[in-house]
Amino acid sequence: MKLHFPPSPKPAHIAESDWNNWTWQLRHSLKSRADFEKTFELSENERAAFSEGAELFNIRTTPYYASLAGGEGDSIRQILMPQKFEIEEGLQQMLDPLGERKNNPAPRVIHRYSDRVLFLITDICSVYCRFCTRKHFTGQEQAFIRNEEYEQAINYIKSHPGIREIILSGGDPLTVSDGQLDRVLGDLRAIEHVEIIRIGSRMPVVCPMRITDDLVKILKKHKPVFLMSHFNHPNELTAEAAAGLEKLVDNGVPVMNQMVLLNGVNNHPALVQALNRRLLFLRVKPYYMFQCDPSQGTDHLRTSIEDSLEIQKELWGHLSGLAMPNLSVDIPDGGGKTYLVPNYETAREGNTRHYKGWDGVVAKYVSPAPEKIKKPELHHYEQEWNKLKAAKSPL
Repeated sequence: MKLHFPPSPKPAHIAESDWNNWTWQLRHSLKSRADFEKTFELSENERAAFSEGAELFNIRTTPYYASLAGGEGDSIRQILMPQKFEIEEGLQQMLDPLGERKNNPAPRVIHRYSDRVLFLITDICSVYCRFCTRKHFTGQEQAFIRNEEYEQAINYIKSHPGIREIILSGGDPLTVSDGQLDRVLGDLRAIEHVEIIRIGSRMPVVCPMRITDDLVKILKKHKPVFLMSHFNHPNELTAEAAAGLEKLVDNGVPVMNQMVLLNGVNNHPALVQALNRRLLFLRVKPYYMFQCDPSQGTDHLRTSIEDSLEIQKELWGHLSGLAMPNLSVDIPDGGGKTYLVPNYETAREGNTRHYKGWDGVVAKYVSPAPEKIKKPELHHYEQEWNKLKAAKSPL
């Protein structure tokens, strides 16, 4: 079956050249209640959120992404539109659920894992997703990091040779200009110990026009650069989004997707498989399926871990490993990621483990005795490994 990616429903009064221009999309973002009322008939729930929750978290989306949303209760609408539930007291409300402020050794640098850091080059996003985990930082309208902070961040990375990987984040790194992005990538690539650069971005989802020939040339110039996309629902995969993703991979930029399970939005195996099969068809690797973080105003969007595990278990055996993302929860307050997997083990006796597979097959696996286990020769790789382990986050 050939998968179909429909074009976005462009309003008739907007010129094609404007609609397909990413800077036009950002300049004409919907930011106020008045902007949203031109496109949507607001529900009482949404009107209350605009009136009472304006101070909680900024509201913004591109005209393109707004065009993909349907009536009240529509999945994409729940991602971009504020709801009154955001201002209600929840079970777990954390402004900084990932503990980033305490893992912040230099301006705009988050260093939680020994070999990699987050580098927050902007606090602006093209859409402020209602489940955002970085509400303590995003939405302050600083388009690009101040030069003094930038130099401090670069110097921190230079002075820590254990850092092998940089993840550009924010805000959304692809909201900055080509020239600014080229500068950042060039400065990072000039650091001897930096091997991999990742860019985490929602722009392929909410403004796929950003994936231009010029952008692709910059990413190729500073390879290897990985693009981490953030598609959450199959309805986000339009013809424009598909074209942007294919332009990236056709030009040697690996793309991996990180989705978040959201209550009433995508928490059903039919939707997860549809999204990830389509992504894989476009040569995008489904990478993470995250449990929604307990940031402020997100209780109504969080699934239970039991529900998430049930979705993953349902997919097991019916979805190729290539299309299966890793279900993961970020332990609050900076505990890092932990994987969640269905438990198929039914019993354990000595070196023997008993299993019941996804389709009911019952079998056992007998491990070799401990005395039979031997370690391989490591040569110079042992020294490399020990250096990596020693390069712990300073905090």
